Amino acid sequence: MNSEDFQPNEQLLLRAVELLTSPENFTSTAPLPAKLPEMGIGSMDALSAMFDDVLAKSRDLGAPGFFAHMDPPTPAITWAMHLWTASRNQNLLHPDTAPRARELEKLAVDWIAPWFGMSGGHMTPGSTVANLTAIWAARESGCRVVVSGTGAHLSIRKSAHLLGMEHRIIDDWSNTGDLMDAVAVITAGTTSTGEIEPLDAASEAHWRHIDAAWSGPLRLSERHRHLLDGIESADSIAISAHKWLFQPKESAFILFADHETAHKSISIEGAYLAVPNIGVLGSHGTIAAPLIAMLLAFGREGIASMIDNSMTLADELAALVMAHADLELRSAPNCGVLCWRHKSVSVDDIKRHLPDDVMVSSTTINGEPWLRSVAANPNANPAKVVAGVLQAAEKSRRQ
Repeated sequence: MNSEDFQPNEQLLLRAVELLTSPENFTSTAPLPAKLPEMGIGSMDALSAMFDDVLAKSRDLGAPGFFAHMDPPTPAITWAMHLWTASRNQNLLHPDTAPRARELEKLAVDWIAPWFGMSGGHMTPGSTVANLTAIWAARESGCRVVVSGTGAHLSIRKSAHLLGMEHRIIDDWSNTGDLMDAVAVITAGTTSTGEIEPLDAASEAHWRHIDAAWSGPLRLSERHRHLLDGIESADSIAISAHKWLFQPKESAFILFADHETAHKSISIEGAYLAVPNIGVLGSHGTIAAPLIAMLLAFGREGIASMIDNSMTLADELAALVMAHADLELRSAPNCGVLCWRHKSVSVDDIKRHLPDDVMVSSTTINGEPWLRSVAANPNANPAKVVAGVLQAAEKSRRQ
């Protein structure tokens, strides 16, 4: 390596764009070596060597047949921002290494927090860290117990364990027991079914945290924001930007009703720090830039339109399932999440025989397996997905 390797290489970057936009014109290379190579092959050859693993063999989350997980395609403007932020490698831990990047994150929080009635917060790599941060702040405020419903994300159990707190799981938010020293974690959009638990539950809890990792961006939609009415009464809220805000991983928010008090309780000072380190992370990159760029490009209305379209696609898929004699629907879609299955062919067999260009996920509810389709892809084609499942069923029967 030499100093030129740290400067813009127009030829390399243009080649990267060419491989991204016209992959069919490229011939795959040999597999990557099993051991660390002693000698390098140069940047241009390394770019070609990475093609298979990064592009050719990756799932296209924006393809018409992808109606599976809570993982969306990302707009091209976010790709450009990732290129820029990688070139500068700012570290928000230190104001002098990220003078503007820190302000960008504050701006992103200032844009998003008011839609939830929160005063502020900060960004994290995902809702797992956001939930951990909220429960940490709750513990510092006096909570000793974490109480959640049966549909809570596994990160809640992890957080309680890491923080040395009791974790109590309940079946019914109307029968919670004593919550005076508890942080109640209410899920707005459960992973398996998309259910939004009662957002006004556990009013007597010492701290109320709402995990809106999936459903949170519905607040930007005039058509669907009512589904989250009451969320503004929470003490903290987790939202994944890399779900329904169409951001590259890893991007999320932890928001607080009183962010100054919360941040102070989870801040650590260090001899090498010019300012206290807030939250779980130490070094932290410019993850706000792609989000701000996308919001500038499309505005609230543009993002809401993508979310509304995704919700419509879930309804269309549900209608197709209900209309077919061989398929069954568990329930109407909950904030874009649909559980369904073939009546006579197992979920495992369906997934095993799906065409390569169709993907659905699966889950188990009350001991029963279901196909699961999440409306994270605004480009999904419900008819193609149903046709793929029926094709898989027919293939399974023939074997």
